[in-house]
Amino acid sequence: MEEKIVKVKVKNIAQSPLKLRLVADTIRGKSVDQALENLELIRIKGTKTMKKAIMSGVANAREAHGVGQEDLVISELMVNEAPMFKRTRFQAKGRVSTIFKRRSHINLELKVK
Repeated sequence: MEEKIVKVKVKNIAQSPLKLRLVADTIRGKSVDQALENLELIRIKGTKTMKKAIMSGVANAREAHGVGQEDLVISELMVNEAPMFKRTRFQAKGRVSTIFKRRSHINLELKVK
């Protein structure tokens, strides 16, 4: 029997991958219900984006396979670097430094239990 898997990609999130990985590490491998409960308790900016990605995957699973969120598990969750914006900032003595506005991609894979 073939495994039922739903994949979700969220691209160009305006937050650094390091900060999003802190959130991803806490919910990786858990059931969707448990992950959403944990996201309610964590007070980091990236939880809102991660919650939206999970809810999008739940909606996709409901449409494709007819399963609810209680039957889904987060099997794979990766946060990768996206192309970053480079901005300049003026420094002392006529110099200029570069500021990197880091961005992220989320790759999420939900599997039916």
